[in-house]
Amino acid sequence: MTLTFWGAARTVTGSLHYVELDDGTRLFLDCGLFQGRRSEAREKNRDWPCDPSSVDAVLLSHAHIDHAGLLPKLWRDGFRGTVYATHATRDLCAIMLRDSAYIQEKDADFFNRKIRDKGEPEIEPLYDQEDAEGIMNRFHGVPYGTPFHVPGGVEVVYRDAGHILGSATMTLDLPGGKRLGFTGDLGNPGRPILRDPQPMPPVDWLICESTYGGRTHEPTDAAKERLAAIVTETAAKGGRVVIPAFAVGRTQELVHNLDQLWNEDRIPRIPVFVDSPLAVNATAVFQTHPECYDADLLAYMLEDPNPFGFERLEYVREARRSKELNGLAVPFVVISASGMCEAGRILHHLRNTVEDDKNTVLIVGYQAEHTLGKRIVERRPEVKIFGKPHALRARVEVMNTFSAHADEPGLVGFVGALDPDRLQTVFLVHGDPERQTALAEAFDEAGIRADVEAPARGHTVTL
Repeated sequence: MTLTFWGAARTVTGSLHYVELDDGTRLFLDCGLFQGRRSEAREKNRDWPCDPSSVDAVLLSHAHIDHAGLLPKLWRDGFRGTVYATHATRDLCAIMLRDSAYIQEKDADFFNRKIRDKGEPEIEPLYDQEDAEGIMNRFHGVPYGTPFHVPGGVEVVYRDAGHILGSATMTLDLPGGKRLGFTGDLGNPGRPILRDPQPMPPVDWLICESTYGGRTHEPTDAAKERLAAIVTETAAKGGRVVIPAFAVGRTQELVHNLDQLWNEDRIPRIPVFVDSPLAVNATAVFQTHPECYDADLLAYMLEDPNPFGFERLEYVREARRSKELNGLAVPFVVISASGMCEAGRILHHLRNTVEDDKNTVLIVGYQAEHTLGKRIVERRPEVKIFGKPHALRARVEVMNTFSAHADEPGLVGFVGALDPDRLQTVFLVHGDPERQTALAEAFDEAGIRADVEAPARGHTVTL
C-alpha cells in the first residue's frame, strides 16, 4: 500500500493524507481546507491527489475546517463514498460546513463584483450550500473505542484526542497485520471541558501533528490568572478586549474560563459578547454532548448547571447587533471568529480596535503564515484590514495555553508511550518546518528510536 501526504505537509493547514491499498481501495484521512494566501489557497483547494469519484471513504479526525472543510468540494467533484466521524464531529460538521459554504459563496460574489466591470471571467465558489448538504448525507457516526470496518478490509478505532468536541485519533489495522496510526490534532492535556488524549496502542507507522514542536505551554492556572489580569487592566483604561477565536473549541473554553472568573468575582462586571452565529450554534452542540466532558466539568456543573453562560454574557446572532457593539462607549470583551482573523465579524471589531492604545487584542491560538492574525502577533506597526492600512497601537497579548494542541512535552509523551520495538517511522505533519525540526530533535533526546520524516506535499511512501 502507499501513503501520500497531500495537505498539512510542512504547513499547519489543509490536512489530507491519501492511502491506497494493494487492492485499489482509496481512503482519505481528513479532507481539510487550505487557508493562507488567496492565490495559493485557490490553487491547492482545487487540486486532488486522485479522482474524487474513486475515493471509497474519508476517515475524519474532527470538525475544524482545516481538517473537514474540503468535504463539500469532494462531493461536488464526484465523491459518493462514506465519511466516518464521531457523533459529535458529525453534528459539528452539519453547522460548520454550511457556514463554510456560505463564506465561499460570499467571497466569490465579492470578488466577482470587483472584476465584473473589467470584463474578466467570473469565478465560481469552491462549493455551495447544496454541496454541503450533499456531503452530510454521506456521514456515518461512530462511537469512541468501538472497532468499525471500512472498504479494503481495514479495521479502524477512534479514540478521544482531547482537541475539540468529538476529535479523534485513529488506528487503521491493515490487511497483512500492520497498523497505521494518525493523531489528527492531539489535544493539550489538563484543559477544561474535554478529557485528556487517550493513549494509542502499538503501531508500525504514525502520522503525527507537530504544530507546537519546540514550544511549551504555560500552566492552565497561570493562563486563567493572566486572562483575569488582561480583562481587568484593559477595563480600567476604559478599553475593550477583542479576542479572535475559532468558533468551535476555543470559544467555548474561553467562555467557560470567563464563567469561572465571573463566579469567583475576579473580573469586573463588564459586558462579554460572543459575536459569531457559528459559535452560538456550536455552543448548542457542545451542550448536547456531555458524554465528551471531563470529570472536572461534570463536577463544576453540579454548582453551575450552565458552564457556558453568566449574567452579562450575550450571544450575538444578528448582524445589526454586531455592528452596535463597535459604537459602545463602555469597556467590554468580545470573542469573535475567525480565529486567524481572515474573515468574518472579527475584522470589523479589529478595524474599530487596533488604532486605540486603550484596547487589547488577545490572540489565543496558532496563527498561520500570511494571515492577519500572524501579522498582529508579529506586532507590525501597520496592518491591512479590508484592504486599508491601520496603525497597530492596541496592546497585543498572546496566550498559547488556550491552544487546543499539545505542546512539545505533550507530543513527546504521547509518541514516547508507543511500543518502541514496533514503531518504525513517525511522519510529522501539521507543522511549520522549524517546528518539525525542533520536535524531531526532542524525539531523539527522549530516546525515541523510530525514523522521523517531514514529508512535503505530494510525497508518497510505500508501507
